[in-house]
Amino acid sequence: MAQAEVLSRRCVIMRLADFSYDKYQKALRQSAGAVVIILPRNMSAMPQDIVQQFMELEPEMLATETIVPVYFAMEDDELLSIYTQTLTSSSSQGSLSAAEVLLHTATANGFQMVTSGAQSKAVSDWAITSLEGRLAGVGGEDLPTIVVVAHYDSFGVAPWLSYGADSNGSGVSMLLELARLFSKLYTYKRTHAAYNLLFFLSGGGKFNYQGTKRWLEDNLDHTDSSLLQDNVAFVLCLDTLGNGDSLHLHVSKPPKEGTPQYSLLKELEAVITSQYPEVKFSMVHKKINLADDMLAWEHERFGIRRLPAFTLSHLPSHRLAQRSSIMDVRPHVDVKKLSRNTKLVAEALARVVYNLTEKGAPGDLQIFTEQMQVQEEQLSAVVDWLTAQPRAAQLVDKDSTVVSTLEYHLGRYLKDVKRHYVKADKRDPEFVFYDQLKQTMNAYRVKPAIFDLLLAVCIAAYLGMVYLAIQVSLSSAVMSLYS
Repeated sequence: MAQAEVLSRRCVIMRLADFSYDKYQKALRQSAGAVVIILPRNMSAMPQDIVQQFMELEPEMLATETIVPVYFAMEDDELLSIYTQTLTSSSSQGSLSAAEVLLHTATANGFQMVTSGAQSKAVSDWAITSLEGRLAGVGGEDLPTIVVVAHYDSFGVAPWLSYGADSNGSGVSMLLELARLFSKLYTYKRTHAAYNLLFFLSGGGKFNYQGTKRWLEDNLDHTDSSLLQDNVAFVLCLDTLGNGDSLHLHVSKPPKEGTPQYSLLKELEAVITSQYPEVKFSMVHKKINLADDMLAWEHERFGIRRLPAFTLSHLPSHRLAQRSSIMDVRPHVDVKKLSRNTKLVAEALARVVYNLTEKGAPGDLQIFTEQMQVQEEQLSAVVDWLTAQPRAAQLVDKDSTVVSTLEYHLGRYLKDVKRHYVKADKRDPEFVFYDQLKQTMNAYRVKPAIFDLLLAVCIAAYLGMVYLAIQVSLSSAVMSLYS
C-alpha cells in the first residue's frame, strides 16, 4: 500500500480516490516493484475535484522517466478484495508492538503480482491513417475552398483507457453532421454554392498533428493539382466542442477585414448574438511558437504553410488538461450543447458560402430547420460509438474498424473519399509507438519469505529437540547396562 513506510520491491496498489502525486513519487523514489492504480467502473461517479486533480497530474506522470512499471486497472470484485485485504493488513500494523509486528509479518498472507507478456518494443512501419472527402462547388473554375478539419484519435496516460469523448469525439461528430447537412444543400441546383467544401479527418492529432502535416506535404509539395494549392478561403478546425456555454476562435494571426476568414468571424458573432445569446464568444490570439516541441492547436499546422486557419473550441486554452486525459469519457459530452454548437457553426458557414449578410439576410435567419435540422440523435449515436472503444493513435491501424467506419460515413455524404497514410521516418522519427500496451496481471496468495525462514527454524529446532531426546535416551540406556 502507498501508506507503508518502506515500498522497495513491493507492488504499490492505490485507488484513484486515494491517488496523489506525492504518493506516486514516493513509490518511484523507493524503487517500488510496480504501481497499480485502480480506476472506478463508473468514472462519471467520481467527485469532480478528484477527476480534475488526476487530469492535471497526467502530464506530470507522462513526463517523469522511471524504471518502475505503472499499471492501470479497472476496479472489479477480485481486485477490490485484494486492495481491501492489503489495506487492512497494512493499517493493522500501526497499533501493534514490535514483537506483534514481527509475528504478523511472518504469518500474514500476502499477494504476489505477476504480469504475463514480453518486454515492450518499438513497432516499426506503423501507419497513421487520415481521411478526406469533398463537395465540389458550382459556377466556375477557380472556386474558393473551405476546409473543415477534426482529428479523431484520443490520448491519455493509458492508451487502452483513452476514449477521447469531448477531445475529440465531439469534433468528429460535428464534422460528420456538417458533411451530412451540406451534402443535402449541394444536392439541389438552387442551393449548390460556389464554394468547394473539403472535409478532413486527421490521424495522429495527439502526436503533433502528424496526419495533417503529411496531408499538407502531399497536397502542397508532391502534386500539381490540389484544392489546397488554389484558392483556400479558410481552414476551420473543430476541437473539443461538446460542452460549456463558451466558444473560442483560436487564431495565430487575427483575420483582416474583407477576407473570408474575417467573414466567418463576423458570421459566428452574428449568429450567436441573434440566435444563441447564452453563448459567450471570443477570439483568442496566440502566435505560433516554432521553438515548442508541440503545436498548440491543429490550425497551426496550416498556418505554418501560410494557409488561413483557426480552431473553434469551448476551451479557452490549449493547456487545459481535459484535452489529453483518460478521464475524458462519454458523460463529458453534453449532446444538447454539442447539437447547439453544431447548428451554430452550420448556420455561420452557410451564411459565408451563400453570402447572406451582403444580400441583406437578417442575423436570426435560420437555414437548418425542419427537414434540414441538426439531428441530435445522430450526433449522440456517433459520440456513443466513438467512446465505446479507445482511439489512441498507437491502437488505430489502417485496418481498424474506427478508420473503416469513419470512411463509410464520409462516403455516404461526400465525393472522392480517400485515405492518406503517414509512417515515422526510420532515420529521424518524430514519433515512436510501442507494443505490449495491455497486459494480464495475475495475483497469487503467498506467505512472506520470512515465513519460510521461520518455518525452517521451527523445523530445525524440533529436529534438534528430537535428536537431543534420542541422545539422552541412548545415554541412559548405556549407563543402565554398565550398572
